[in-house]
Amino acid sequence: MLIKVDNLKKEFKTGEVVTKVLRGLSFGIEEGEFVAIMGPSGSGKSTLMHILGMLDRASSGHYAFSGREVTTLNDNELAAMRNEKIGFVFQSFNLLPRTTVLDNVKLPLAYSKNKKEIDMRAKETLESVGLGHRLHYYTNQISGGEKQRVAIARALVNNPSIVFADEPTGNLDSKSGIQIMEILQKLNDSGNTIILVTHETSTAEHAKRIIKIKDGIIEEDRAVLNHKKAHDGDMLK
Repeated sequence: MLIKVDNLKKEFKTGEVVTKVLRGLSFGIEEGEFVAIMGPSGSGKSTLMHILGMLDRASSGHYAFSGREVTTLNDNELAAMRNEKIGFVFQSFNLLPRTTVLDNVKLPLAYSKNKKEIDMRAKETLESVGLGHRLHYYTNQISGGEKQRVAIARALVNNPSIVFADEPTGNLDSKSGIQIMEILQKLNDSGNTIILVTHETSTAEHAKRIIKIKDGIIEEDRAVLNHKKAHDGDMLK
């Protein structure tokens, strides 16, 4: 099992006030799954993603990633595992301004000594999301949908075990959103594990499983028997 959490809790303290965000979550995610984590604002879904993505720590409980107990790792070990195993796609793209598409995707490979390999891998990954013709464009010269595809390419360039997509269609028009969901589905069809965080039912139903969170607990965990397939005639043109 790729991810296993047991009685996971997270609380924040502000002076004497304790806010309980996650109240004891337990579930597992197998390698190759496409899971949507749903919930309204304040439900705890983004906090859960940050913990699963090793950007934050749980207050208590257990979290195992590929059989390794994450809660016992120090900050350097967490950073190393995060860089090697996890790719992130955020709603706000998080691209460097005044920097080319190619250079943005090369960022996760910055510590590699083989510059030729870096260029090759970045170009191949951009081509896989339909942006081979945008390599030397600056990020302020491309559309929102193209920016999100750059973000996906950057998340994939290190061949991660899992990709977390946090509201990846939130800043996009409906057509661009369909294109992004088609890319995520194709990645999953190729064996990539995808965890999608969203508050939109229409987006979540592109996944194969939905975990609904409300007030820090799991309200529902179900398979999507007839999950939506994203199709767009102009995809990647």
